[in-house]
This record gives sequence, structure tokens and C-alpha cells, in this order.
Amino acid sequence: MSEATAHDYLWFDEHFPALAEAYCVTLVRGLTPDTLLTQMGATDLRRVTGVDDLQEPAYEAWDTHDGDRLFAGVTRVGEWALMIEPNGYLGITDELIGPLSRGTTAVSHFRNVNAVDHFNWYENGELRLHFEPLFAYARDGSDPDGSVDTMRAAGFDLSEDDERDFNLHSEAAFALAERLTGLRLTRELLNVSEFLGGAVPLPRT
Repeated sequence: MSEATAHDYLWFDEHFPALAEAYCVTLVRGLTPDTLLTQMGATDLRRVTGVDDLQEPAYEAWDTHDGDRLFAGVTRVGEWALMIEPNGYLGITDELIGPLSRGTTAVSHFRNVNAVDHFNWYENGELRLHFEPLFAYARDGSDPDGSVDTMRAAGFDLSEDDERDFNLHSEAAFALAERLTGLRLTRELLNVSEFLGGAVPLPRT
């Protein structure tokens, strides 16, 4: 079992500042990049190496489709599909990830430039845990309290008072994702992995 903490992910903000400003990271067990993107209806597929090269097509897709399609890059890491979105939020969109998690597990976390953040954990189509990393004391889902010890160990401050620790909440989200999936993300992995990317339509509401 992983013993990751927020301090294991201090490198993310330092080495990937553009991505760290606004990102969504999603892990889905048992799906290939092709399958994941196909099930989400992706078009304009392309291959890029390293997360830095996801930035330009992500912002191009936003401009071209006026926010109706978001660019996501997916790579295979062990038994997991790792999806990275610069300036995206597909991974926390229930209408997309809920169905994709049927029969498997999906974990995602998101942060935008306005410090809005979310963490989702799905099992077999069910949202087990959702919370905002900045306000980890407020949780929902089918089992909102089942992972509080794991959350604390990852680095979250679950207290509700105004003096709670606001530091490293994004890094703690990476650590919690690792504890739930067993998959550690590294600087090298994000730099050298080949991603299959595509523009994914947002679900119509």
C-alpha cells in the first residue's frame, strides 16, 4: 500500500508551473488510451510526448470550439489510463466519468486558476467520495467518511476552523490519488510519456 504524502509531490508545481496553474488528472483502471478517448467521443487525435506539449493543443481546442470541446492527453501506465488535461475538467464531469467507471475504478482531481478544486473517486459507476481539497472537511458521495484516515495521512487538514492548514492541498490530492490507485506519478513519467490526445465534446445538459 502506498504511503505517499503531499511532500512527495512538491516537484509538480516547481517543474510544471503552467500545468499546475490549471489542470485535471484522471486515472481509470483497465482502459487503454484509445478506448478511453473513443468512449468519450474524442476527435482530432494526435500524439505528443510529455505534458508540456499538451498545452498548445489544449488552448487551441478551447479557442476553436469555444469551450464546447476540451483537449485531453492519455497514456498507459501499468493497468491504468492516465489522462492529463491542461485547463480542462473532463475528469470531474460526472456524465463522462461515472459511466466510464462501471466495472472499474476512476480517480480524478482538478484545480483551476481561480483556486476552485475537486477530488472524485468512483467505483463501478458510483461516486464514493467527492470533496474540494481546499475544504477537505466537507465531503459527499456514497462513502464520504470511509477514507478520512487515508486523507489525513496524505496531508489533508480536515479541521473546520479558520486556522486550518491551507498549504499543499493540491500536492495532497496527488498523494491521495496514489494511495487509492497505487500509481505514483513522477516528473520523469510526465516528461517522457507519449500521450494520445483528442478534443472531447462536453456532455449536453
